[in-house]
Amino acid sequence: MSFRTIEWTDEEVVMIDQRLLPVREIYVKCRTYQEVAEAIKEMIIRGAPAIGVAAAMGIALGAQGIKADRFEEFYREYEKICDLLAGTRPTAVNLFWAVDRMKRFCLEHKDVRLEKLKELIKIEALKVHDEDLEINRNIGENGNPLIPKGARILTHCNAGGLATAGYGTALGMIRAAHEAGKEIQVFADETRPFLQGARLTAWELMKDNIPVTLITDNMAGYFMKKGMIDLVIVGADRIAANGDAANKIGTYSVAILAKEHNIPFYVAAPISTLDLALKGGDEIPIEERNIREVTHIFDCQIAPDGVKVLNPAFDVTPNRYITAIITEKGVVKSPFEDGLKRLFR
Repeated sequence: MSFRTIEWTDEEVVMIDQRLLPVREIYVKCRTYQEVAEAIKEMIIRGAPAIGVAAAMGIALGAQGIKADRFEEFYREYEKICDLLAGTRPTAVNLFWAVDRMKRFCLEHKDVRLEKLKELIKIEALKVHDEDLEINRNIGENGNPLIPKGARILTHCNAGGLATAGYGTALGMIRAAHEAGKEIQVFADETRPFLQGARLTAWELMKDNIPVTLITDNMAGYFMKKGMIDLVIVGADRIAANGDAANKIGTYSVAILAKEHNIPFYVAAPISTLDLALKGGDEIPIEERNIREVTHIFDCQIAPDGVKVLNPAFDVTPNRYITAIITEKGVVKSPFEDGLKRLFR
């Protein structure tokens, strides 16, 4: 890939500023864990797997600056860092998975001298990054057989290299099909209000010379009815035990349209996105974001002053609309509850 979503260099966490794409390709250097937390909160970096990687790196960055003589003192400060990162965004479960992993790792190595522990924590964060890359490629490999040659694929939001450590989940499947020479074409929903499809997915696919056509969100049904969409692939920010999947707002509508037109609807996500503690999608917390994202496009106001606005960042697609969930450990179809549990055995 011709860009890097996030990396660790010389005690800094460097990430591409996704708010500025596609007009400017600017990289932000975070020198403190507070700056990493702010980057997650303000969507400099976004996408569930990428948020998890950023959280792990932010924790490792914060750990380097802890001054303590005993593990107990060290861990008190370490927990504060973890809690700050965990509080940045509520829906993407990969964030909490990464924070829990970094907490467990620290406790498992409490007998190591503190300077060595700091180094080990940094190495563990880098492992989270590298594992995510491998996971995405495995998702692509597992999902590739579901994509026929010449397929016209609709995707919503951005679940590509920009939403992960690289390669992508939904776009990982698309990249795998492209690399296999299947001559696919992609339709990208613009994905209002933050325009991840228009700004990020289109930019990313064009960078990799994968044919992409941008459409507005309310055009999906039109193109399905005309027979111009063969399948839908999206990512997910959290998947409940029954297979209900939370993804960017508007995904639910696309799933209903796909069902109406007998089009397969696939969800691609790592198993770190699964939250088997939640029985169903109604239990998934939905983030409400700043109303300015709806009333403005960048600095251009598009709505009247004082208008009432709601801005949920995600919706939940019930499992009955999902054809299959593709993970790094395999493809799961209905009944999802049993199949998702088997992934952890």
